Amino acid sequence: MKLNKEMLKYALVGGTILGGGGGGSSELGSASGNIALDYGDLNLMDISEIDDDVLIVTASSVGAPAAADKFLKPRDYVRTVEILEENTGLKVGGIITNENGGAATINGWIQSAILNIPLIDAPCNGRAHPTGTMGGMGLNNIPGFISYQAYAGGNPELKNRVEGFISGDIFKASAVVRQGAVHAGGLVAVARNVVKAKYIKENGAINGVSHAIETGKKFYEGLATSPAEAIKSVVDFLNGEVVVEGLVSEFELVTKGGFDVGKVIVDGVEMTFWNEYMTLENKDKRLYTFPDLIMSFDEESGKPITTADIKKGMNIVIIATKKNNIKLGAGMHDLNLLKEIEPIVNKEIVKYV
Repeated sequence: MKLNKEMLKYALVGGTILGGGGGGSSELGSASGNIALDYGDLNLMDISEIDDDVLIVTASSVGAPAAADKFLKPRDYVRTVEILEENTGLKVGGIITNENGGAATINGWIQSAILNIPLIDAPCNGRAHPTGTMGGMGLNNIPGFISYQAYAGGNPELKNRVEGFISGDIFKASAVVRQGAVHAGGLVAVARNVVKAKYIKENGAINGVSHAIETGKKFYEGLATSPAEAIKSVVDFLNGEVVVEGLVSEFELVTKGGFDVGKVIVDGVEMTFWNEYMTLENKDKRLYTFPDLIMSFDEESGKPITTADIKKGMNIVIIATKKNNIKLGAGMHDLNLLKEIEPIVNKEIVKYV
């Protein structure tokens, strides 16, 4: 499928929606996507077109979207693939994004355009998630798997610029990259986890980018009528519901360890988040639990807004849909990874999954 500026517009808003509160800034996604499309022809390939033995790398960004000193440029994404190939001697034959989000859905576009690497429609996950291992498609369960990860980002003027390469256990390597993001001011671009296409065919969120584009198209079709209709169109497409709409009466956000952690309360409905929304409760009754999709929209404009952009006093709309209505990678079925959420948001997770 040949990508164009209209599809980019759909991917940005659809990715933000499927980010479930995280997935990065659509402004960064827009900048990267426009550079990629201006550079030359860009095609989104179905993974069925890729031979099983072709080596595929995951493109990602890691960090806390609300960090005050975050600084990431499109060039950083390209640099990570170069660093990975320089340090491993491997030749990347395709690239996928780690997840959907305002920036994340566009991960891989600029690398594909500039480095002439096939861009493949098979994200590690069809929604956003907080940890790199959750987007590892189950690689953490393969004995002896060595994770290669390259990262780049930070503002040179603030002396925050970092580049690095790490290989090792996927948990340890991901933790090192997370610390790299902290030292870079909050955010780094990453290229990681080189695997054969056959593995992704079995464990990835196949056609997850297409799903984001379709979601965004439904949003804009509704927006042609009204902001409320835009939200309704998305809810209908995702087989979800509007849970609550109203004033943000309470909002807490703390950036720690390279993550944004907090909670949002609207008309008695409480959402916790760890970058992405993790739980939704109404009067202490659990209604939705990650990896269910919970998402916020600005009531006046209808546009999706991430947890990093929520403010107390905003009027917002909260929608949600069950996990079976979105495309998920293998990492979303790993109860050990989901249990990591519990001490972060102080809520039970596994019990409700």
